[in-house]
Amino acid sequence: MTSKPETKLATHTLTSLFVRDMNLVDDMMGQMTFTDAMFYHITGQRPTAGQTAVLDAVLVTLMEHGFTPSAIAARMTYLSAPEALQAAVSAGLLNVASQFVGTMENCAAILEQLTSAEDGVEAAAKRVAQSARAEKRHLPGFGHHLHKPDDPRSPKLFEIARAQDDVDDRYIDALLALSQAVDEAYGRHLTINATGATAAVMLGIGVPARIMRGFAVISRAAGLVAHIMEEQDNPAGRTIWEVVEDTIPYTGDADITHD
Repeated sequence: MTSKPETKLATHTLTSLFVRDMNLVDDMMGQMTFTDAMFYHITGQRPTAGQTAVLDAVLVTLMEHGFTPSAIAARMTYLSAPEALQAAVSAGLLNVASQFVGTMENCAAILEQLTSAEDGVEAAAKRVAQSARAEKRHLPGFGHHLHKPDDPRSPKLFEIARAQDDVDDRYIDALLALSQAVDEAYGRHLTINATGATAAVMLGIGVPARIMRGFAVISRAAGLVAHIMEEQDNPAGRTIWEVVEDTIPYTGDADITHD
């Protein structure tokens, strides 16, 4: 017999609201930061000071990166539907996926594989790097088309995480070992990008790989609201549309007579 669904996330009475086991008004409002409350609500554990420091740094890191696909999608949707700000944010968040912003999940899975390898991290890292090179497969967490030779955000995330006594830095060490193996396999240096670093530090604070992209969604939502506010004050959507029209010519067989 199938049991009925249940939830441990929230409930309420006529006079009180509860998030998990905490009274929202008495225990959380004015007592917890948004980062602390978010971590508690998602994981069911109150964060330590180190976990909060790392998560804060991750949220700031992933919030903004200019006119990326998520920002462009948000601005173009706002151009089409300025009455629905939430639609523009939603359109942008659909681009937090396996190629941009949300790639930390795949990198985290590799780091978990390395740290549990019976023959050690270094040997496992070499196998992963050589396999990716041989199969001409992109390795999540490495490479960036704008930041070369290194992504400046990554070492800062490592620095913040290592400064915390209650953060497990084994995954940072595994990522650095993989970086060395990648450079050897490819014969050149590939930067550890911000999502690769995010994977390492998020594992270090106990966030499961399967939920990491959710934190990227939360972070990028704030950045997209900023893009929409700027779009209201200084529109770029129409210019983006015109750039596409000017840059991508029609090459079909239609007989078009230009005036």
